[in-house]
Amino acid sequence: MEGENKAVIVLAGMIGAGKSTYTKFISDALGSEPFYESVDDNRILEKFYENPERWAFSLQIYFLNTRFRSIKEAFKHENNVLDRSIYEDALFTRINYEEGNMSDAEMDTYLDLLDNMMEELDNMPKKSPDLLIYLRGSLDTVLNRIEKRGRTFEQIDGNKGLLDYYTHLHGQYDGWFNEYDKSETLIIDINQYDLEKLEDAEKVINMVTEKLAEVRNKASIK
Repeated sequence: MEGENKAVIVLAGMIGAGKSTYTKFISDALGSEPFYESVDDNRILEKFYENPERWAFSLQIYFLNTRFRSIKEAFKHENNVLDRSIYEDALFTRINYEEGNMSDAEMDTYLDLLDNMMEELDNMPKKSPDLLIYLRGSLDTVLNRIEKRGRTFEQIDGNKGLLDYYTHLHGQYDGWFNEYDKSETLIIDINQYDLEKLEDAEKVINMVTEKLAEVRNKASIK
């Protein structure tokens, strides 16, 4: 992708939806730079799963900071794919608040900081992604993928509280997506497509390139 073909694409979707896999696939296909959310460098994530009430606020601040840094870099380069963006952070924080993992004061502090950061993004030359891709799938599909990737702290066996958290989060994602208005969007049904199958992979990249062409055409008309 060169010149006018540059694009900032962000992936959105449930834990376990396959965002990192899709990020690599799409960035490789388009010749752009991938930005990944690092789990190995996150010293808080596993602690959160062990004790959500103690670590939810710290985790959300950590994510907000790292995603703010990533999207600033992405807007500067203008030719990349992010496996998760700052736009979903408020959803995860609200779920933690509704689950009783965060206090009113913590929620207010988080939202104030988020608003401050979003104002900073509004002052950048590029203010939003070109495309957000929502990886949408059933809760069963997501849970199967979480089990398959094998991170011990993410597993629901013997942990009804974690299953309730996943169920609550999954139930709110469509509502979040319907309210998202920062860029053009594309839904990919992860129940239907499997990137390990060549035919499905070709269909997915065709969907992405066709949507990007549509986005660029709209931009050229304005």
